[in-house]
Amino acid sequence: MTEETATQSDREKRRRLRHRLGQDRLIPAPGIFEMISARIADRMDFDVLYMTGYGTVGSYLGLPDAGLATFTDMLDRASAMARGTKTALIADGDTGYGGLLNVAHTVRGYEAAGIAGIQLEDQEFPKKCGHTPNRPVIAGTEMVRKIRVAVDTRTDPDFLIVARTDALASQGIDEALRRAEAYAEAGADLIFVEAPESIEQMERIGKTIDKPLVANMVEGGKTPVLPRVELERIGYRLAIYPATGFLAMAKALETVYGAIREDGSSVAVQDRLADFKAFSALMGFEEVWNFEERYRDN
Repeated sequence: MTEETATQSDREKRRRLRHRLGQDRLIPAPGIFEMISARIADRMDFDVLYMTGYGTVGSYLGLPDAGLATFTDMLDRASAMARGTKTALIADGDTGYGGLLNVAHTVRGYEAAGIAGIQLEDQEFPKKCGHTPNRPVIAGTEMVRKIRVAVDTRTDPDFLIVARTDALASQGIDEALRRAEAYAEAGADLIFVEAPESIEQMERIGKTIDKPLVANMVEGGKTPVLPRVELERIGYRLAIYPATGFLAMAKALETVYGAIREDGSSVAVQDRLADFKAFSALMGFEEVWNFEERYRDN
């Protein structure tokens, strides 16, 4: 694939996603955190995938999502996911990894990597997962400048800027909504008010903000996990499920590894496993075999 073709493909994915956001139906986005989860989700015809910072940092570094991953760490992971999938990808960009120059550098890197959109948040550094405690935020005016820089830096107008505020936890719903409105006015394409703790708070967000809204559905987190029809009623346009994949993986691995530990064998959990041949095909081995057949010695 040439660089020119890749760019055209990236822009087409972004264009389709922006068009989809203009419709009234909710867009569900599964959280992907490494290339196996990315490949599995990619074959399921989602409109968009979501690179979760929590899962990506955990799978790559084995560390908590607490500002320990660098820009390079996250860009490398997001680039691999964007290159290895046909579905549009929105990727966690944390705080932009510094000041205004860092935000510009981050947006340029994510856009050049073929990503469809970047999520930027208003936490102080080091940032933390939005469903954990102690998340102080920067001044709202500083975050407005970050959003303006992000909007001005992108070269493709369909590259999405997702603005997240974590102010609700420390400063209350009124301040979170004030910030959300300011971020929308600054040019953010989607608004993400993190961690509302009740349906009533979610409804207030939906009634106040006149931009596409992001619902963060974290099983076991602070926000109620609602059915699709309820999220649409409230006014959400994009629902991300960042933790579902790695929580499912953790539960499955506990089960099958536990069987190996207890029995010294995987016989009892064969029905819990994917088919090896099908999984090898998913990973691209058929292309390898075809390549080797083509170029083998006659």
